[in-house]
Amino acid sequence: MPDSSESGVLELLAGHASCRAYRDDPVPETDLRRAIEAGQRAASSSNLHMWSAVVVRDRERRHRLAVLCGDQAHIRSAPVFIAWCADRNRLDRAAESRGYRQNTEFLESFLVAAVDTAIAMQNATVAFEALGYGCCYIGGLRNDTAAVVDLLELPAHVVPVAGMTVGVPARPLRRRPRPALDTVLHWERYTPAAPDQLLEYDRIMRDTGIYHGRHAEGVRPDGQSSQEVPDAEYGWMEHSARRVSVPRRTDLRSVVERQGYGLG
Repeated sequence: MPDSSESGVLELLAGHASCRAYRDDPVPETDLRRAIEAGQRAASSSNLHMWSAVVVRDRERRHRLAVLCGDQAHIRSAPVFIAWCADRNRLDRAAESRGYRQNTEFLESFLVAAVDTAIAMQNATVAFEALGYGCCYIGGLRNDTAAVVDLLELPAHVVPVAGMTVGVPARPLRRRPRPALDTVLHWERYTPAAPDQLLEYDRIMRDTGIYHGRHAEGVRPDGQSSQEVPDAEYGWMEHSARRVSVPRRTDLRSVVERQGYGLG
């Protein structure tokens, strides 16, 4: 039988929800350090530690980041914004000090750093939530990646992967449903999700009302824009289909290459 500490960890993970409304309470530096340190304890490929967290507390700088990230209200209201970055810059210095040159000419170099970053982010999120804070990942940090690089003065081989807002929740968090476990869990070989599993999740998400007034734009293969769909028929499948039909952040490759990564 699991002990109470194991149960507590599982309950904390099961209770995760994105926080998009924050109180004005500051986040003490001691708590920021504790959570980022938890990120450091995450697995790291070959013990290379290929990530950095840029903590932004200055109001003006946070507002500039908010504009770059889509100007969402919760980015402006959160007392802390963290830019999580894939970072091989330290390895440049380590290699040069020993008479080598870091090779970053292939996709693996960037991918493994991005994975390291994501793992550290998740550890830090769990730590923040254990300390009583709410968090929200901000993919919009890649909306204008070049401008973020300039604003945060990121050197070569440092690329922003995702942002994170942190603060004391202003209201109870609403946990969103997840697909049935068997849609993502496979045994021995990959088995595509059954249509009824997707339809059931579509119904569940539609019934939450999350998509009311939030219909995404989509483009069909013939180039036609998506047509109006009543809220009662607009669910996870329609929303997701529209989201993935439109290319996004198409400048990202050029920025990654500008920061010194080859993607061969």
